[in-house]
Amino acid sequence: MASRLKAGLNQVMLDQEGVVEQVVVAVLARGHVLLEGLPGLGKTELCKALGRLLSLPFRRIQFTPDLLPGDITGTYVLEGEARRDFVFREGPLFASLVLADEINRSSPKTQSALLEAMQERSVTVLGQTRPLPDPFFVLATQNPIELEGTYPLPEAQLDRFLFRILVPPVGAKTLRTLLTTRVRGAPPAQEPVLDAEGLARLFAAVDRVHLPGPVADFIGRLVEATDPRQASAPEPVRRFVRFGASPRAALALAAAGRALALLAGRPNVGFDDVVAAAPAALNHRLVLAYEASLEKVSAPDVVRELLKAIPEVPRG
Repeated sequence: MASRLKAGLNQVMLDQEGVVEQVVVAVLARGHVLLEGLPGLGKTELCKALGRLLSLPFRRIQFTPDLLPGDITGTYVLEGEARRDFVFREGPLFASLVLADEINRSSPKTQSALLEAMQERSVTVLGQTRPLPDPFFVLATQNPIELEGTYPLPEAQLDRFLFRILVPPVGAKTLRTLLTTRVRGAPPAQEPVLDAEGLARLFAAVDRVHLPGPVADFIGRLVEATDPRQASAPEPVRRFVRFGASPRAALALAAAGRALALLAGRPNVGFDDVVAAAPAALNHRLVLAYEASLEKVSAPDVVRELLKAIPEVPRG
């Protein structure tokens, strides 16, 4: 079933197999995804296709500077004629798959309204907490923050995303395929490959994947080494990182490792699964120091050096 999901997404997002696999892994790990890249690379179409293929209730929110928190969580409205009462009207967050399009176009106040939804799977309006559908995923798209008119996401919100996936630009070969096979760029029509029951079975299968002790230890040492204050931190971390990853990073690596092992047909998480998941799970959780911008060092650069420095098995 997961292979059919990947095949369907690959039909929509051409020649981006790495991006598609990471999105599928995040879904199996029941995590939220932040897709970052320049406009026009197919991020929104990928999210819409995921909703169609999973046959889940889908809502799209276009984030703009004037969007208010109540516009996404819902609010109370006055209704009735003979007796007028306040009735809660659900916002677009009340769906299983929510596309937060261009999330960094909105102010931090509105971005922060997603925090409770993403972490607790619920929203609170005027003191009343309402549960969101199960499952619940947020897939957000973001333009690089150096573009005009954007706001950096708060670190607390970034930490709620399981993965930040960097979408690379496409080449001439992909553009040729796009131009010759799609009229006006419209993606092919697709039928659902999974329903809620099938997705629940996949979730249960992921939970049954075993996380061996040595692999769990590797995850713990890897996350610990992102903190420049730790003795285990390698030189690039001590030099370029101001704050390291939180415990959510370790949970994300374990969940993504289980999903990758399931996709490979293995009953146990391996060291390779953790290494494969680490770039997308860690790159948005490192707060870089000023020296990094001076020397043009990015978070993915630091993660690559971290993976080289931390051995899978502790040295003697």
